[in-house]
Amino acid sequence: MKITAVVVTYNRINLLKRTVECLRANSPVNEIVVVNNGSTDGTSEWLDSQIDITVIHQDNVGGSGGFYTGIDYAYNSGADWIWCMDDDVFPRANCMERLLEHIEEPNIGILAPRRLIDGEIFCHDFTAYNLTNPFSSMYSGRIDNSSVNDSIYIAGTAFEGLFIRREVVEKIGLPTRDLFIFCDDTDYCIRTLQAGYKILYVPDALMDKQKFFSNDDWAERNRKKKWKRFYQTRNSAYLNHHYGKNWGVKYLRGFINVFGSIATAFFTAPFSKAWSFRDIPALWRAYCDGVNENLGKM
Repeated sequence: MKITAVVVTYNRINLLKRTVECLRANSPVNEIVVVNNGSTDGTSEWLDSQIDITVIHQDNVGGSGGFYTGIDYAYNSGADWIWCMDDDVFPRANCMERLLEHIEEPNIGILAPRRLIDGEIFCHDFTAYNLTNPFSSMYSGRIDNSSVNDSIYIAGTAFEGLFIRREVVEKIGLPTRDLFIFCDDTDYCIRTLQAGYKILYVPDALMDKQKFFSNDDWAERNRKKKWKRFYQTRNSAYLNHHYGKNWGVKYLRGFINVFGSIATAFFTAPFSKAWSFRDIPALWRAYCDGVNENLGKM
């Protein structure tokens, strides 16, 4: 059995080094593949000096484009299981061992580890999709970590350690690369479930996750993350339109979400640096692109 780890990185060389060291400590990982999305901080030079890493250099096509490339390489090089992660998560030394304990369970397509920040459980995983009620979130049954100590079936997880069976890639293909960032993992999980596979959350397979923006106030944090919110708005509108079961989910849910962001921008723009009035048409354009399924780098 061949296990290939795929890491997507962009300008975070110190975090990447830690991720790679953690992967080297996990067994069995037969190949480490790093997809470098056009880093300019010395990442390229460091990667090229490593003798035990397969390196793929490409332009910055976002996380989704990075995982598209990495999973495609791993699949075509004969991987039986593909372990995907960003450069800001760090699998503990026995993480792979814990995941492998579950690969023989029926219809398992993806295994998901538990993530922690500063020792506290961090989890956005959930157990069901709401594709019919536009007035509530798409993500239903978010895991209550205080009560989840055994493996459970879930509906969605992140590209932060998910472990994919080869057959899934064979059946559903590669991630949707034109999403760029945000929702590519949700899209892939939906497709996995629709193909008849199950996703299992394994709480004793542990990964640590880097904490960001811990010292920023609300305005600074939102200013730094603002460019990502346009992708989040567009891609969530895309998911609702593409998978929604009725008109309300296809159009109204995304409209409600973007209206909230526009209102926030309108009322805070005069008083903080978090938003400006020129962000409002950009948010609306993101929503329109989503419901029209116009993807790609913005």
